[in-house]
Amino acid sequence: MIRYRSSKQLTLDGFTLPFGGKLNPDNRWVKWSEIIPWDDLAVGYYKPMSDRYGRPSKDARIVIGAIIIKHKLTLSDEETVLQIQENPYLQYFIGFSSYKDEPPFAPSLFVDIRKRMGQEVFSSFEQVILEKIGIGGKTSIKPVVNKGKLLVDATVAEQAIRYPTDLNLLNEAREISEQLIDELYALSDYSKKPRTYRKKARKLYLNLAKNKKPGLNLRRRGLREQLQFLRRNLKHISCLLDHLGSTPFPLEYKLQRKYWIIQHLYNQQDGMYRSKQRRCDDRIVSISQPHVRPIVRGKASKSTEFGAKINISMTDGLAFVDHLGWDAFNESKDLKQQVEEYRRRYGYYPEVVLADQLYGTQDNRRYLKENGIRFGGKALGRPPKQTIENRDRLKQIKSQRMQDSRERIPIEGKFGQGKNGYRLNYIRARLQKTSEAWINSIFLVMNLKVLWENLDKKIKKTLFSEWCLLIKHDWARPLWKLNHFCWLPSIF
Repeated sequence: MIRYRSSKQLTLDGFTLPFGGKLNPDNRWVKWSEIIPWDDLAVGYYKPMSDRYGRPSKDARIVIGAIIIKHKLTLSDEETVLQIQENPYLQYFIGFSSYKDEPPFAPSLFVDIRKRMGQEVFSSFEQVILEKIGIGGKTSIKPVVNKGKLLVDATVAEQAIRYPTDLNLLNEAREISEQLIDELYALSDYSKKPRTYRKKARKLYLNLAKNKKPGLNLRRRGLREQLQFLRRNLKHISCLLDHLGSTPFPLEYKLQRKYWIIQHLYNQQDGMYRSKQRRCDDRIVSISQPHVRPIVRGKASKSTEFGAKINISMTDGLAFVDHLGWDAFNESKDLKQQVEEYRRRYGYYPEVVLADQLYGTQDNRRYLKENGIRFGGKALGRPPKQTIENRDRLKQIKSQRMQDSRERIPIEGKFGQGKNGYRLNYIRARLQKTSEAWINSIFLVMNLKVLWENLDKKIKKTLFSEWCLLIKHDWARPLWKLNHFCWLPSIF
């Protein structure tokens, strides 16, 4: 049976609001706003700012709330502002006292916010979350016993860039050089414009780019041609700059920055072409984001990733970014620092460190043994020969190692949560500092979710304890027998 009502019969005046025009107290944003320590987070947000100089800033709750909404819902900057403008629950979440049909701020302000939120701000946020859960702020100088498990691992937060190839990079650099020549020629009094052969260069590039399986000789010939075009254009730019003779760069800063980058890119590509190598130090893989480096990971899905490498430590679901670098680094060298950070956060050393075999160097094992910490990994050296005397002990060691491997799985799940749920593998910020703030904001939202789960468990535990006290009384027993626990799930 088909039932249809014309959409023309629905009018805006006839649309009614639920809950009598009031917000639902069971809404998730209302509950989140109650458990987040806004005042403590505001102290950390205002820490690097001056209270006497500069323009008045936006309220800290508005800024922090907008950051949480953006990364929890994986929205763009523009979409985040529109969602806040249209949704009264989101406006309540960021601290508005009444509904306002206007954007809270311009979307471009997100860039300034990310520039302002450095590592110091996010470190203070981490401390606030630990204190809210009840495990932070301890000041013991020398721990008596080791407690807890420290999980460590590294991953790459990939940037949203086009997959880099040498041919595409040289073609993009050539097009930028042609733009620079056009701009500089318009400012000069040259009678004849320098020739760039842009149509011929474009045609040669497309002939090779459209070839699905070009051979080695074809690729080298294409690189040589693009290098020649780019070399000629750079010489023209140098001559035009000398002719203008002005001390400051005659064009805007963005074009000057691109000019620096394409010069460095040409030197790298020309050096690799002449030496017939496929690598170089500090290799540029994106002209718009020259700070991004290729990180060789050797994974099954992709051998090389492009983005920031982050070393993570995790305890009881809380994950912290201990090292964020754009160049490839050996994560095993950060283990001592991560253990000391664990002691600073919790007041004692961990009982066991769970990590993959890469972290189990001799130096790290020696350090962990000195502090009474067990390393949950395979022992170095040749495995002992099994005998009747040591058979039970070897079996126990193998069982313990398998248990440690299973208990290390949550940190891999945390990476999956960040990449699949919060787009940690698709960082869309353009600058180095804003990308770092983007990554730290994702871990902040995931830690706030753990905070919510911990407080929710405490509330349920308190309700269950009160219920257990009620059934001890004689007047509550008939009600308990009558309902047969049917009313208990409604509380939880």
